[in-house]
Amino acid sequence: MKTLTALFATAALALSANVAMAKDVQPDEVVKLVNAKTIKSLDELKAAAVAKHPGATVTDSELEDEYGRYIYKVELRDAQNVEWDVDMDAKTGEILKDARDN
Repeated sequence: MKTLTALFATAALALSANVAMAKDVQPDEVVKLVNAKTIKSLDELKAAAVAKHPGATVTDSELEDEYGRYIYKVELRDAQNVEWDVDMDAKTGEILKDARDN
């Protein structure tokens, strides 16, 4: 039983460490990053996400700093009412994830 408890504790610590490393970027910082050309504009990134699913609408989006890399996360709902999660490198616009949300 001690081993099982230790495994759960280790897993919880690992998960909390990963969560701590990904933080939301605040709006004032987003403006600075866009102006400095560190990241693409959020409108440009949203358009790229919607281009993957023509006719979809954006239901939510956020910019996160993950281990020093800016990731733009977009949630979409397409014409068939299917939800999609699209993650992009905010600097290059590269699609990192394009998955159906279950």
